[in-house]
Amino acid sequence: MSTCRGVDVSAYQSPQNWREHRTNGLVFAFAKASEGEHSRDARFSTHIRGIQGAGLVAGAYHFGWPNQDPRAEAENYIAAARPYAGAGFCHWLDLERYSDGRNYRGKSAAQIKVWVNTWLTLVRTAFPHQRVGVYTSADDLKAGHVPAGTPIWYPAYPWGPAAFTKAEAAARPKPSGWAPLIWQFTSQPMDRSIAYMSGAELRAWAAGETAQPARPKVSLAAVVYAATHKAADEKKHPSGADDVAHVQDALVANGRLKRGAFVRGIFDEPTKAAYSKEQLAQGFKGTKPGGAADGTPGKKSLTTLGKRRGFTVVA
Repeated sequence: MSTCRGVDVSAYQSPQNWREHRTNGLVFAFAKASEGEHSRDARFSTHIRGIQGAGLVAGAYHFGWPNQDPRAEAENYIAAARPYAGAGFCHWLDLERYSDGRNYRGKSAAQIKVWVNTWLTLVRTAFPHQRVGVYTSADDLKAGHVPAGTPIWYPAYPWGPAAFTKAEAAARPKPSGWAPLIWQFTSQPMDRSIAYMSGAELRAWAAGETAQPARPKVSLAAVVYAATHKAADEKKHPSGADDVAHVQDALVANGRLKRGAFVRGIFDEPTKAAYSKEQLAQGFKGTKPGGAADGTPGKKSLTTLGKRRGFTVVA
């Protein structure tokens, strides 16, 4: 899967050499604009002007207090972002609970979701044709605080300090079934993220030219290897786990595989039996080993499944 690199900053970071960041491979950068009903980030103007001046995909975020007035908070953010929010600008609600819970205190999950939806609606109305998403945790997603279909920027730090290459080699996080558009994988030495699009795709998405991220690519070779080797052997090829997971999701969507009855990312026996059902449904025959419907994917059956369920088959 294609990815590109980015960072985010606030008043805690000194002014950056954004042109050097871009030369070193950075594609996007977001800066904190505001918090709560009245607070503004002291370095927002400095950061965002530098980001835009370097030609990066630019965006801003607002740290939310769901126990305050969502309209006042949206107005605070809109006023801060408006001077910079041209075509291709991204807007993010930073929805995260303070460690002492002070910004969530007194609100139920349902009330927080209503608050989030109100903030998002107001910002979308203020900036039509610009992208508006939510930066939020696994706990918030699990609690149902975010409306379905919202672009997600997801923070999870499995390693502490980490290079971009480490995140790019890892499996895409899937918190509570969500597929984040962006993964913030470390805060050291600064907040680093990868987006699950190429740089060109992210620019097109930010400009409103594509409604969804690019279709995921599934390697036929990786899936066939997974289907014909034991799980212990598959660990030698961990990059195939995402490919298998896409196939499993497609089989679930087609009613061939029961959710919870298989090991995600492993082409196990339930997955193989489900794939055989898919092959039979496509008109292939012969379920014995070596038959056209034996549960081992072929290029034709996998391509057909991908076309119906949103992935592209590659060699």
